[in-house]
Amino acid sequence: MLTIVLLLINANIYGQSLRGTVKDKNKIPISGVNIINLSRDGHTHTNDEGFFVFQKIEVGDTMQLSYVGFETQNKIIQSLSEQLNIILREKPISLDEIVILPEIDALNLITDIDLESKPVNSSQDILRKIPGLFIGQHAGGGKAEQIFLRGFDIDHGTDINITVDGLPVNMVSHAHGQGYSDLHFVIPETVDKIGFGKGPYYANKGNFNTAGYVNFKTKRNLDYNSIKFESGMFGSNRVLGMFNLLDNDKNDSYVAMEYLAGDGPFESPQNFNRINLFGKYSRNISSTDNIGITISHFNSKWDASGQVPQRAVDNGMITRFGAIDDTEGGNTSRTNFSVNYLKTIDKQSYIKSLMYYSNYDFELYSNFTFFLQDSINGDQIRQKENRSIFGFNSEYFRSYSFANVEGNWQAGIDLRNDQSLNNELSHTLNRKEVLNPIQLGDVYETNFGAYLSADFTFDKFTFNPALRVDYFDFQYNDALETNYKTLSSNEAIFSPKLNVLYHFSNSLQVYAKAGKGFHSNDSRVSSQQNGKEALPAAYGFDAGLIWKPIPRLLINTAYWYLFLEQEFVYVGDAGIVEPSGKTQRQGFELSIRYQPLDWLFWDFDANYTHARTIGELESENYIPLAPDLTLISGLNIIHKSGIYGGANFRFINDRPANENNTIVAEGYGIIDLNAGYKIKKINLGLQIQNLLDTEWNETQFATESRLQNETTATEEIHFTPGTPFFVKGMIEYKF
Repeated sequence: MLTIVLLLINANIYGQSLRGTVKDKNKIPISGVNIINLSRDGHTHTNDEGFFVFQKIEVGDTMQLSYVGFETQNKIIQSLSEQLNIILREKPISLDEIVILPEIDALNLITDIDLESKPVNSSQDILRKIPGLFIGQHAGGGKAEQIFLRGFDIDHGTDINITVDGLPVNMVSHAHGQGYSDLHFVIPETVDKIGFGKGPYYANKGNFNTAGYVNFKTKRNLDYNSIKFESGMFGSNRVLGMFNLLDNDKNDSYVAMEYLAGDGPFESPQNFNRINLFGKYSRNISSTDNIGITISHFNSKWDASGQVPQRAVDNGMITRFGAIDDTEGGNTSRTNFSVNYLKTIDKQSYIKSLMYYSNYDFELYSNFTFFLQDSINGDQIRQKENRSIFGFNSEYFRSYSFANVEGNWQAGIDLRNDQSLNNELSHTLNRKEVLNPIQLGDVYETNFGAYLSADFTFDKFTFNPALRVDYFDFQYNDALETNYKTLSSNEAIFSPKLNVLYHFSNSLQVYAKAGKGFHSNDSRVSSQQNGKEALPAAYGFDAGLIWKPIPRLLINTAYWYLFLEQEFVYVGDAGIVEPSGKTQRQGFELSIRYQPLDWLFWDFDANYTHARTIGELESENYIPLAPDLTLISGLNIIHKSGIYGGANFRFINDRPANENNTIVAEGYGIIDLNAGYKIKKINLGLQIQNLLDTEWNETQFATESRLQNETTATEEIHFTPGTPFFVKGMIEYKF
């Protein structure tokens, strides 16, 4: 199929085309605008810079532009020789504006709606915008969240590819766990769009894209300057400032600053604090060239009470919010610098490129087993690293039209080099004394990727065949070895994909997706095994539909299947990666977005998964912590009077905590409320988390441990208690 498309492209035969841009009233480009030709078949959408090319269009045709949160606009084409520059006017969100286009990422409509109808209150909340995704925090607020999606306990990012403006978040061969994804450098108010996709079907997504991917896109400019103060129970406080620096036809620039602090509901205060700094600059060098520079920095420190053994609570030794070892905690920081460049070549093609650098420091103290290994000093460990990440990616895009076939193709390359120095795992005492090193060394890992993808539409069918290839070079220098030696290996993997859409109308799309993805293993394992099991593959299939049966109701439902050649579980306190065999997951998911009234929105996401290992006895084939049922729903109000608010519910079912399901991680259901009032330049808000003061466990693990007064070890649930009833107030001033 790719060959056919390329032959059509190389023929260089194009129909009439129109080039243009779409911006808001502040002249900020709007990406993802739906554009259809009402006079004849045809569609397109704007790219990240608000630019579009419409093929097969004639003078006199009527073009319709629509996007969530803006008025739909019809434009009669007067000329094809000049670029069309369109300004869309904002309006209250309405699902009437939603048009389902024959695009592979059409489901991004859901996050577009949610960002407009539901407030984002924290960096954790932005992850919760992904339908069916659950998170849990279990280390004082500073550690990356545990992620659940499609029957995966993803841990901190092993099976989901996460980026921010194209900058990778996942950390390969991390001191705490493979794929570790700390999103705390993102200030939630700077997020403009959330792109996501489930399954391994996307050519421009490489490592960790098995269960899915998420890309957060930050705003190019601000609608207004603002200062925000938040304060709540348990000593929680937050200060935010966002300020425009430049705002004209050629230049856009702003900065954002955030400070957070809190003690949490624990008997031993978390003493948590974090500071975030973010700056972004964009310049239109010419009508065909745009450059952007983004700089950010964050650092945080915290204390933690650790995971609590259930037996210690049951026998009254501690309360749910007590601790066995309250000397856990850590500190981390990350500095990012990136430059992106968009070059428009002609009406049919452009090149977009990104170059980035990150410097990352991480230090985490944990005690999972208490006195199991060391009955005198305890089992506290330190995981630490200093990392530099260098990277580059570039994509060439070209659209085409020939006879009754039209579409586009993309070719891209990406390169990433990680240098994790003094990657350490040590047995420590009281966060001060190193008792003995367990692992210590330098990790060097390089990933080169290339892909080719094509979309072509014939009648109501859209076909998207694609091929991706990735090459990895793993290197490790073990500092605990007497003689210096570089352990190394390399391996490549090919990942074909095929997506097929049938576009009944702008209100109904049926799709089938199939593809291969992968997640890489830790360099310390891959280099020692000479590449064996370094890049286990994942094979997926999705079949579903996106449907608007009535103007203000959007439904997505799908059946999906995912097979993994090999899962790896990183045992951080032992410094090893354990293979857990082949697995398969399949399930159904349903997402609904409904607007019964102009000011009332209802959202509903349900996901059912059957997850099992392959080749084990039926009684021993459960996948630990794999959720089988999750539900998320909410009613939210946005009224023209300035009143807003909502009630949101999330539920996760009981799930097995070990392979034979003899230890169970209890499920929970939590209700949160928020309310507010906007009057002129003032925004007042109130948030209530866990309205019913439900007793729930945010994270849970089946762990073997021994307390200091015990003679034998016990394997049971160890948990981090979820937040009890919590109230936070907010005031924001806009200017």
